[in-house]
Amino acid sequence: MSDRGYRRPRPLSPLREHLRDTFWFAPTMGFVCVFVLWLAASAVDEEIVAVLQREEAYDELGSLISFVQDAKTIVTTISSAMMTFIGVVFSISLVAVQMASGQLTPRVVRIFVRSRISKLTLTVFLATFLFSLLVLTSYESEADPRLVVSVPLLQSMLTLVLVGLSLLLFVVYVSATLRLMQVGPVVDRIARDSFRVLGRMPRGPGGPEGLGPETGRVVHEGRAGVLRDVNTARLVRAARRQDVVLRLIPRIGDFVVPGTPVLAVHGGAVPPRSRLRYSVSVGVERTLHQDLAFGLRQLSDIALRALSTSVNDPTTAVQCLDRSIQFLAAVVHLPLGTVHHRDRSGRVRLVQEGPGWESLVDLAFEEIRWCVAGSPQVSRRLLAGLDDLLLLAPEERKQPLVRHRALLVQAVERAVPVAADREFALLPDRQGIG
Repeated sequence: MSDRGYRRPRPLSPLREHLRDTFWFAPTMGFVCVFVLWLAASAVDEEIVAVLQREEAYDELGSLISFVQDAKTIVTTISSAMMTFIGVVFSISLVAVQMASGQLTPRVVRIFVRSRISKLTLTVFLATFLFSLLVLTSYESEADPRLVVSVPLLQSMLTLVLVGLSLLLFVVYVSATLRLMQVGPVVDRIARDSFRVLGRMPRGPGGPEGLGPETGRVVHEGRAGVLRDVNTARLVRAARRQDVVLRLIPRIGDFVVPGTPVLAVHGGAVPPRSRLRYSVSVGVERTLHQDLAFGLRQLSDIALRALSTSVNDPTTAVQCLDRSIQFLAAVVHLPLGTVHHRDRSGRVRLVQEGPGWESLVDLAFEEIRWCVAGSPQVSRRLLAGLDDLLLLAPEERKQPLVRHRALLVQAVERAVPVAADREFALLPDRQGIG
């Protein structure tokens, strides 16, 4: 078996990806950072007052008190208006996301959830609101420079800085949200995410030959759901300690139910349950963390919706085909299929089944091909893409492409009775109908 391209898994990778799928982690960390910042700024403000009082610079201290009293009006206005501003901004954004999911596919909502600019904007907005409330607690009613304890000078300045940062992020956030409503940026984002998954995934051809007889199985005991990802580092470590080889039975993206086997053990006893805990993650929907085929699934969904009679937008389907062909061209020479994960000594400890070349080609073209008979723009683009892939593919990978091309030609010939129209629909064109 060849392990060209193998990269050892990082233990924190699943946790990091799961946190990226949440919308609460970034604001929570923002609250913690804001509270620490406020404590530090309060200490600095108290030290400034103490220094001025020791030097008996009461006139300068009185000027600072007058300045922060004027700034208090601004801070009060910020604290009262910020939550209203947050509610309006994100209400509009949710409407935009809903429109995008209805026009393209509901799975584009995950792009909004995982968007760093969305999380950063919400975090800064909420941090500004919380910081302004904390600053208001630092204002004192005492105006005598000799008796005052704290003058929130630095705190007031930091509040203004956070407001300025919020306004800047608001402009960037609106621009990013508007891009989410456009087809081109969405399919480009899906393609870039797919290439990112491809770049960090270990790859290697071959099957589970030489693993020895199966000596046990581990069943799924959690909730039913989609197999989102596998903590390969934890499974490799457990298999090494038990001196066995583990084989993942379902593929990433499969739906698993309690009681069904998820791991097969070869060469020894089943590892203790405690060592396998949290090694398999099941969720309500697929993610792109380890799912190489999910990007093509999303592109196909968008194209199928665009080709439906209710939408009838073949140009969108052509844009999806562009990215699907781009992805297939990138993997046409790569080893696909079974992945062998190794321990530090180089021994195979985990065998994981991945999508093969034929399954990726079918996912990209099969359903779309069923819908293109009445759309010459899409049939011409699909033919051009298949021809391009046939030029790139090695001999052993041409058969699925040849099959799809032949079936596409047959479908168009059956659906289009006029010879001239058939000839036009079967003319390869990279722009569909340029």
